[in-house]
Amino acid sequence: MVHSGALDTRTPHRHLPGGPGRRPGDGGLWRRRLVVAAVVVGILVAIRVFSPGEIDLADSLQDFITLSLSVVIESLPFVFLGLLLSVLVQVWVPQQLLIRILPRTPFLRRAALSMLGVLLPVCECGNVPLARGLVMRGFTVPDAMTFLLAAPILNPVTIITTYQAFGWADGILFWRIVGGFVIANFIGWLFSRHARPHDLLTPRFQETCSTHAAAGPRTTARMARSIRLFAGETSAMLPALFVGSAVAGFIQVAVSRDLLIGLGQNPVLSVLALMALAFVISICSNVDAFFVLSLGSTFMPGAIIAFLVFGPMIDVKMLALLRTTFTARTLVIVTAVVGLLTAVLGLAVNLAL
Repeated sequence: MVHSGALDTRTPHRHLPGGPGRRPGDGGLWRRRLVVAAVVVGILVAIRVFSPGEIDLADSLQDFITLSLSVVIESLPFVFLGLLLSVLVQVWVPQQLLIRILPRTPFLRRAALSMLGVLLPVCECGNVPLARGLVMRGFTVPDAMTFLLAAPILNPVTIITTYQAFGWADGILFWRIVGGFVIANFIGWLFSRHARPHDLLTPRFQETCSTHAAAGPRTTARMARSIRLFAGETSAMLPALFVGSAVAGFIQVAVSRDLLIGLGQNPVLSVLALMALAFVISICSNVDAFFVLSLGSTFMPGAIIAFLVFGPMIDVKMLALLRTTFTARTLVIVTAVVGLLTAVLGLAVNLAL
């Protein structure tokens, strides 16, 4: 694993998930989990689509099924797009090309990586496999973390939809872009101070990175490696997506939105309420502006900004996906710091208006 201050210029990693670096039984375990998750989702879809009208499911169960499936259906295309981009970065893009086009100074490199989302119209869930690919390719953990948090906000689809929803009103678009960039780079800087950034990763992913670095550069044809890599990353991402979507659906059913909306006109509580709502509903950053637009007359502008900044970085579904890569302690720290900085941003906007 590379140090926190520079890119790894050694031989590009070539280990593929599911190869010799995996512990015995890992592949079978993940396949079983994937099959179980897929069967559960299939059953939910069948119940929802093919149930006769006279079968009376409880309203809460119907809501849970609908909300959970909506998160899966909304996220799945972007997850697969992120997986394809991850394979492209790891297998087909020469590492020296990445090294040449990015600044060598850690701060400037992280700033450049956070702007990479401008070129990639992928929402937050699709950026997780892409960030994993960056780490396996030799980028530092703080580099990948900065990209991971900034890219969902600084991508062209998100920017355009936010402008279409709010225009330049109350500085919502401006503060969303600036807030996302600053908070992501602060997180990157914070973790760059860590003495052992490698310890921020889960043991399983550490092992994958280590064996990836040790593998030979031409063990198999590129196409074969691409297929194996795509299959391995898919088996890691999809179970996490299904679990995160189910949790998000359950919380949405359990938490009363009327309670959240009732807090809308308090400068402090409105910010916290919409951050909680963003965490719960786990809506894609490409469309979240239109969702929160309906609350624009109820909540203060700072709360809207907090929703649009916090949600793409941290939500239930996102944490489930991130847990495939980062330790629980790391995610607690990230959630706390991002939440605190977002709350300060939203409160500052509310008090300034």
